[in-house]
Amino acid sequence: MRSLPLTLLATAGLAQAQEAPPQINEAAFRTCLANLQGTPAFRQVSAATFARYTNGLQPDATVLPLLNRQPEFTMPVWDYLAVLVDQERVADGRAAYQKWLPTLRQIQQRYGVEPAMVMGVWGVESNFGQNLGGRPLLNSLATLSCEGRRQSYFRTEFANTLRILQSGDVPAEKLTGSWAGAFGQTQFMPSTFLSTAVDFDGDGRRDIVDSVPDALASTANFLRKAGYRSNETWGYEVRLPAGYTPAVSGRRNKRGMDYWVSQGLRLADGGGALPRTMASAGLLLPAGRNGPAFLVGKNFDTLYSYNASENYALAIAQLSTLVDGQRNRVGFIQAWPTDDPGLSRAENRELQTLLLARGHAIGTADGMIGAKTRDAIRAEQTRLGMTSNGRAGQRLLTALRQQR
Repeated sequence: MRSLPLTLLATAGLAQAQEAPPQINEAAFRTCLANLQGTPAFRQVSAATFARYTNGLQPDATVLPLLNRQPEFTMPVWDYLAVLVDQERVADGRAAYQKWLPTLRQIQQRYGVEPAMVMGVWGVESNFGQNLGGRPLLNSLATLSCEGRRQSYFRTEFANTLRILQSGDVPAEKLTGSWAGAFGQTQFMPSTFLSTAVDFDGDGRRDIVDSVPDALASTANFLRKAGYRSNETWGYEVRLPAGYTPAVSGRRNKRGMDYWVSQGLRLADGGGALPRTMASAGLLLPAGRNGPAFLVGKNFDTLYSYNASENYALAIAQLSTLVDGQRNRVGFIQAWPTDDPGLSRAENRELQTLLLARGHAIGTADGMIGAKTRDAIRAEQTRLGMTSNGRAGQRLLTALRQQR
């Protein structure tokens, strides 16, 4: 189980629960922890390690509303991409790409994963190390091991966190991350860390928090293990023939490139013939027939395996293409099928500035669309005769600009 990327959680204002957390009986919590020590998941954790890191451990009830809300949280793909892939992130990514290119080339030689693809994961997961998350993993995972849904899953991750501490790879004070337990520069779950993390800088520790080389190499190792194919693209945007109704579509329904050529698909950018840079590809239509269309191959699947969301994989793929300068246009050739596209982080801040100017007490213009900002948006939407849904979009931003 993975939470949404930290970069998206923060911008969407979901990093903190907005509903009151439940009360946790601390005596029952302590009894639960004590009973975990003898279970199979904790067999590789020594008694000394268990005692050291669980004695005095306090539950964090604020993770429980996040757990309960996570499956129901949905976001239109155009909002998702507008936040995760904007001009700011591309600029930050290109600067980081140049800084770490020698290391990325060494990683490519060892693991066969192109530097830009690793950069895409890094940018989407933590904004190139700028947002690692601040929740102590021990508190979050211990709480989720004893309260709420999926306790068995979180107990395994809690045990794996103790194994990481036992190995000495990462100290306890550095093990902070998302509410669900992902941590580090590219947000590994503890189980993923144990199976995939590598010591690339040679200091004797697998440190994906403070060592960028370790984090990027570990990410490349993950993608390699997931089946990444060297020198094969993730895919590309395509143009569908007028009136075309696909007989097959979807990431999993792959066909050889000859099939897609026979169907009349062309490159969206310039309308050229499809390049033969993938052995086979599936037709991805994230917003249906009237939105952008993509042919995606095996390497797109490896991105999907990192966090099971096609929108997530598309964000990484798009960012990777932009970071290494293959393309400068942040958006796609085909527009999304909406009359109210999403906002970038800069536009979110501008919207908040306009809301503040109208007297809404939303705090600061930080680009994080939390509960107070949504309430202010609803109020302005009602005043302007729009649908009052609390969503930050281009229509509201344009209307408020005009009323300055």
